[in-house]
Amino acid sequence: MHRRFRRRTAAAALIVLAGAGALTACGDDGGEGGSDARLKLGYFPNVTHATALVGVEKGIFAKHLGAAPKTATFNAGPAAVEAVFSGAVDATFVGPNPAINAWSKSHGKAIKIISGAASGGVSLVVKPGIRGVQDLKGKKIATPQLGNTQDVAIRYWLKKNGLTANKDGSGDVKVMPQENATTLQAFAQGAIDGAWVPEPFASRLVLESKGKKLLDEKSLWPGGKFVITNLIVRQDFQKKHPEQVKKLLRGVVEATDYLNSDQAGAKQTVNAALAKLSGKPLKADVLDSAFKEIQFTTDPVANSLTEGARHAEEIGLLEKTNLDGIYDLGPLNDVLKAGGKAQVSDR
Repeated sequence: MHRRFRRRTAAAALIVLAGAGALTACGDDGGEGGSDARLKLGYFPNVTHATALVGVEKGIFAKHLGAAPKTATFNAGPAAVEAVFSGAVDATFVGPNPAINAWSKSHGKAIKIISGAASGGVSLVVKPGIRGVQDLKGKKIATPQLGNTQDVAIRYWLKKNGLTANKDGSGDVKVMPQENATTLQAFAQGAIDGAWVPEPFASRLVLESKGKKLLDEKSLWPGGKFVITNLIVRQDFQKKHPEQVKKLLRGVVEATDYLNSDQAGAKQTVNAALAKLSGKPLKADVLDSAFKEIQFTTDPVANSLTEGARHAEEIGLLEKTNLDGIYDLGPLNDVLKAGGKAQVSDR
């Protein structure tokens, strides 16, 4: 990534973290070492990050960690990664492409992917008059942030369909990275023609602004499975606090089980968490629609991450990168095995 971009995403991370006090799920200071020992956890206010929303809101992470983690929320992956690099968070839920970028930029020294969290839940939503990919020529399409997972996905898809979308906004299609909340407003006002976004924003564009789903990203992947959310951890934190990491993973497994075993309760929990973060809950039809699009799983769907890296390389948003060693699924598989659950693979 360019230096100017790194500075911009770092600033974004600091802005989010500066306001995170109002968003932080804080319990009493606890655990060894007091408040300084509490794990610092990042995530997004998206339904694709429901594992984190449930883990924080229901106190699942606090139960396993011994104290509620300090939390910070982000709009997109690059800012979350900058927070990991700076030590502002110890672990964060993040999309595959920012995880790849973090691995690449640090030459494999900064992070490890230690669990999956969600598959699917991303769509291209457009104005009703757009009937196919060629109709996008000359149109403005939003993504959450330059270099994030959805941004890479649409640029690669457009290239495969013979259309250009350059990083400076030029080309056949003007791809416009911006915050998801801005995208909702811009689409409703007609300032953009569509957006490639995760849930619940895709469903909101359809149900609240009469958008049309032109493409469900599942259709581009074998078996309809592709990772949308992983959990990454700072390597230095994991080395110093391996048991804290394993406790967090126990919470991730329990939160995933809850999402899959009690969907009605999970929806209520997720909506309560989103209401705290955004100021208001999602409408029932939006929440139902979003949940239908996502599979909550600890499986990182590793083959889709590898393919996603190739896509980012091909469109010039990632240098050639060796991903060997990016996963450390041993602690997760220990937790899964202890619970009598199927283990996951890094292949």
